[in-house]
Amino acid sequence: MDTNRAFHEAPLPLFAADSDEAVPIPRPGAKTPSYLADHRARLRERFMAGGAVPMPDYEMLELVLFRAIPRQDVKPLARRLIETFGDFARVLAAPEARLTSIDGVGPTVVTELKIVAAAAQRMARGRVLRRPVLSGWDALLDYCHTAMGHAGTEEFRVLFLDRKNVLIADEAQGRGTVDHVPVYPREILRRALELGASALILVHNHPSGDPTPSQADIAMTDRIRVGAEVMGIAIHDHLVIGTGREVSFRREGLL
Repeated sequence: MDTNRAFHEAPLPLFAADSDEAVPIPRPGAKTPSYLADHRARLRERFMAGGAVPMPDYEMLELVLFRAIPRQDVKPLARRLIETFGDFARVLAAPEARLTSIDGVGPTVVTELKIVAAAAQRMARGRVLRRPVLSGWDALLDYCHTAMGHAGTEEFRVLFLDRKNVLIADEAQGRGTVDHVPVYPREILRRALELGASALILVHNHPSGDPTPSQADIAMTDRIRVGAEVMGIAIHDHLVIGTGREVSFRREGLL
């Protein structure tokens, strides 16, 4: 690794402009072919009976696509998306431009995918916001991975804690490119004072998947730590989120 890295079953409208490319405009009164209706019913029944765990990623994606494309077999598209991006989570996290480059994906599909992604993030965030962070560390890590683990660009977030280590705010301080994100220590500390935060947890992701901190990551963390100490604000940790794993500065002795 380069250690010098700097840091939308609502039926579709009848108007072609609002529908996805691969969806034919249905004739008035047109019904979903019976074989498709049966397949969709069986898939939904399996999901309700056994949950998501035994279902492969492409079938979970089919369930999402049913709403966006109501009268077409979506299995080929679901498989194409999985083959392109790797898994269900990466499909949800993929940038709009990359999604719409896939044949069959239009604005309706993108919107449905992004709704599911936002719902997942909000649920994970709800498990940690306004709760003591240090006693719910696993939930915090789950949230960080859900929010950032599959992003295609670097993002730097700050978790602001009160004197009881309750998470009072979670804010993105910067978004960048695939291997760089601008970070401004002065702005982070100014925001901490505005919120009355007593401690911070710094979090950023590595889109490459490798969470090994770079020298730039280490240097920036030290600059924030020095400024925070002057203001009486503690830095509990800096988490670097990769694919399926993370690195803790505290655990690694870097903080």
